[in-house]
Amino acid sequence: MPVLDSAAIKVVDYDPIARDLDVIFTTGRRYTYFDVPQSEYDALMEAPSAGEYFNTHIRGEYEFREHKQTQQRK
Repeated sequence: MPVLDSAAIKVVDYDPIARDLDVIFTTGRRYTYFDVPQSEYDALMEAPSAGEYFNTHIRGEYEFREHKQTQQRK
């Protein structure tokens, strides 16, 4: 999973066969965006600001699912 130099996005992963984009934000929240074209993933990875690109081109444009965080026991 590529780690981004971003204030908003920590890690992204892309499955080109399923066209699923997994995004883990610096807050720890994780989302999967569905039916995202490879070109969109490539542009996100090349963008000067991944957070800005994400907010402009991905958020609100694709169906998504938020993954529930599990609390770790001490």
